[in-house]
Amino acid sequence: MMGAPVGWVRVLVVAAALLCALPALSAVITTKHNLSASGPGTVKAATETQICVFCHAPHNFSPSAPLWNRQTPGTNYTPYTSSTEKSTAGQPTRGSLLCLSCHDGTIALGQVLSRAAPIAMAGGVSTMPAASASRLGTDLSGDHPVSIAYTSALASARGELADPGTLTGVVRLDSTGQLQCSSCHDAHNDPYGKFLLMPNTGSALCKVCHIKNYWSASDHALSTKSWNGVAPNPWTHTSGTTVAANACESCHRPHTAPGKKWLQNAVTEEGNCYPCHNGNVAAKNMQTEFTGKISIHPVANYTGVHDPAESAVVQSRHVECVDCHNPHASNATTGTLSGSLIGVRGVDINGTPLNAVTAEYPICFRCHADSTNKPVPRTTRQIAQGNTRLEFNLSNPSYHPVAGPGKNTNVPSLLPPWTIASVMTCGDCHNSNTGPGAGGTGPRGPHGSIYPSLLERQYITTDRTTESAAAYALCYKCHNRTKFITATNGASPFGTDSGHRKHVLEERTPCNVCHDPHGVSSTQGTPANNSKLINFDTTIVKPTTGGRLQFVSTSTNRGTCYLVCHGQDHNPKSY
Repeated sequence: MMGAPVGWVRVLVVAAALLCALPALSAVITTKHNLSASGPGTVKAATETQICVFCHAPHNFSPSAPLWNRQTPGTNYTPYTSSTEKSTAGQPTRGSLLCLSCHDGTIALGQVLSRAAPIAMAGGVSTMPAASASRLGTDLSGDHPVSIAYTSALASARGELADPGTLTGVVRLDSTGQLQCSSCHDAHNDPYGKFLLMPNTGSALCKVCHIKNYWSASDHALSTKSWNGVAPNPWTHTSGTTVAANACESCHRPHTAPGKKWLQNAVTEEGNCYPCHNGNVAAKNMQTEFTGKISIHPVANYTGVHDPAESAVVQSRHVECVDCHNPHASNATTGTLSGSLIGVRGVDINGTPLNAVTAEYPICFRCHADSTNKPVPRTTRQIAQGNTRLEFNLSNPSYHPVAGPGKNTNVPSLLPPWTIASVMTCGDCHNSNTGPGAGGTGPRGPHGSIYPSLLERQYITTDRTTESAAAYALCYKCHNRTKFITATNGASPFGTDSGHRKHVLEERTPCNVCHDPHGVSSTQGTPANNSKLINFDTTIVKPTTGGRLQFVSTSTNRGTCYLVCHGQDHNPKSY
């Protein structure tokens, strides 16, 4: 060979290159990347018979790897960006830029360097058709980021990413350690669809790099539920027929995603949940909970406000499904903490942020405790307090036992299984009026209710309300109604001399007039004056003629009031 003519050397080099290319050629022939006249796709040449020429040529005036036969796009792209991105997706480079020479739609498909004139395409097509799902355009902000340096430092900083050292299978980085289009796609081979390197059933390809906390036990990873065929189709860009088969792509779309920041299928946050949670995939219809009811968590009122990187205490008022549910973790298990609340952030009773709650109430505290712009409390009380974290604090003179057991050791009205040692949840009161807690078959949770303040059952606060099981159904869920209204001999607080019977039944005074259902802050109230949730509604209860408005606890189930109510001057009145 040392004495062989230079021309023969070139021939041998080209021949070797062609032999190496034969497997790729045989694979690409049956794919849409065969743009010759023999190609199987609708986008192809009018008469051109060469297959590789649309991307490669052994010689041209601007040679570059891999024997590239197209111009390099001179476009300035809009890259992907989000608040949770720890890398910088700049302008596409290397292999990804080569792919975009067709897929951004700016360069004619037949415009190759080895030909003086562009190759004519069938049907007058020039660039990749605008209607094609494969035309990414120049705005890549809704596409999985490419040309990023995928390093161990990035994996550590971002979290929930595989270390690049583990990418030893079909998913690889390029020679510079960058993630490119070729990390997921093989341009010459398409046995799995979309030129993917491996099947993506169950998001297997996604999970090579993305290792989401809680995911393996979540319903979105495991559920075998399928679509019932009633529009709209929840899985428009995939071939999977179950939740588990679609996995990540039930909510996410790797290319041209409408919800750009986190590659979501819909622009509105709830729009990613409703396609499955409208009764057509999941058994319960959550979407109807947010429509047609007077009290809802108004997820439709906000778009683009929620941010996964926001502080635990919500600073910009909003509510979205993902404020209360972690879609990568949620499942149907029951226990101390519902599986639907696993992996959700919160704020504990002391105001400390939590990455993953172990009880329900810290989730509620994110918005209903120390956050700004909270709604004004519905009742005007003697002691005003809109911070629920302070209302339920265990140092308070009284509170409903949400963060821990209550202080009152004598509550004879409790219905089984409730005892003085019981701990309740916010959802015991704030819940769907059609859910299991209310005796219905609808979904559980504070999504929507026909009663104000997202209450599960009726709780009338209007003065002079005639007592009935329905009027105060929320209270009677846990407290024995008979104890309050039946005329029997016995000591207070129940019996013929019962203060509750006198006020609720005879005077038609709602429970809410005297009792603050959450609790009374220890920084404002005292055990003597605000035990038993006493905190008067000042639109109904007024000070005495001497200017005194006060309840004084004198002993167990005994107290004295100084106030004017329904024209009666209690100055004082003992019970």
